[in-house]
Amino acid sequence: MLDISKLPADVCQLDNGLTVIHQEIPATPVAVVDVWVRAGAAVDPLEAPGMAHFLEHMIFKGTARVGPGMFDRALESRGGVSNAVTSHDFAHYLMIAAVEHLEETLPYLAELLLHPAIPDGEFVREREVVMEEIRQSENDPDWLGFQALMETVYPQHPYGRPVLGTQVQLMQLTPAQMHRFHQCHYQPENMTVVVVGGISQDKAKELVSRSFQGFRPRSQCPIADRLYRLASSTPAIAEIERRSLSLPRLEQARLMMAWAGPGVEKLSNAHGLDLLSVLLAAGRSSRLVRQLREESELVQGILSDFSLQRDSSLFTITAWLEPQYIEYVEKLICEGVEELQNTPVSEWELSRCKRQLSNDYAFSTETPGQLAGLYGYYNTIASAEQSVTYPASIQALQAEDLQRLAREYLSVDRYAVTTLRPLW
Repeated sequence: MLDISKLPADVCQLDNGLTVIHQEIPATPVAVVDVWVRAGAAVDPLEAPGMAHFLEHMIFKGTARVGPGMFDRALESRGGVSNAVTSHDFAHYLMIAAVEHLEETLPYLAELLLHPAIPDGEFVREREVVMEEIRQSENDPDWLGFQALMETVYPQHPYGRPVLGTQVQLMQLTPAQMHRFHQCHYQPENMTVVVVGGISQDKAKELVSRSFQGFRPRSQCPIADRLYRLASSTPAIAEIERRSLSLPRLEQARLMMAWAGPGVEKLSNAHGLDLLSVLLAAGRSSRLVRQLREESELVQGILSDFSLQRDSSLFTITAWLEPQYIEYVEKLICEGVEELQNTPVSEWELSRCKRQLSNDYAFSTETPGQLAGLYGYYNTIASAEQSVTYPASIQALQAEDLQRLAREYLSVDRYAVTTLRPLW
């Protein structure tokens, strides 16, 4: 379990500006290397949405010195694994290897990240792979509903755009655009390399320093995306914004409600909203699950979720139900939110939610991979040191704090709602 009194990892910055975070766990023979880049979909050029995610694919298509598949063969033949993910706020690249093989395998990953070739032939072939991802997502009712919700909550912010882009937009992207995007954003000051496992600090720092050098010359970034520059001034939802989708082959209707929350600049408020999401609909003891599923059986399932994002976090409530109950269930959810605003949470309920969140945090910081992800994520959207403030912040919350947060962020007169109904 993570020591929550202070950050147990070492954070340093190399001469070239690259941030390295290291934590030694002597008992494990494995090392996790997680490379985080502030180059998610939120910084996609306005004329090239989907670029960040497409580049993640092209990173693994080789360089002038490392051919396609060489990294995978070198890593997997030694028992290692790798993965990559792109979100709005980041792209990150994970590899896990035995410590004894790290010196042989890490240089491959660094070479791919710093010097992708992005050849025309591979670009065209991989674009078809991404196009298939888009087609699959557009056939997923939950993805369609969530994307509609994001567009409503963030109409003037990049969070409202799909990470994958669209098929039409993807066809317009070029290798030259991707090279410029890479040379603009894949620079040392935008990157964090996290190493957790059975490797000493000196050895980890030396290996990272040796591998991550020779960055490409910085290109001039395109004129900043006007949507992105408006991030801090994005207006709040002014009323109840509704969207309804009728979809074929839909077996259950969906009711999806969302509120915009604070970003990392108000982290303690964000932690409080996380607790409110657990109180409302996380587990059979939560209020809405007990009321709407267990007692009245108005829904087949209901879930509340809080997603921390750099600029503006997202608070959602999703219910799976029969279409005829949608309006009534929405009304009952709003009444449940109003109760949070007007009636203090009991000490028993507050303690239960605090205990659940604290335990979840402890369980999610047990392995080297979990720790590397936690440190890298926080250092990308805020700072690594803030990754260990969560338990204390949760424990400090009082009933009056939750009332204040519910009133400030969970208005029953200003929210986004998307409904999915079967197309009869």
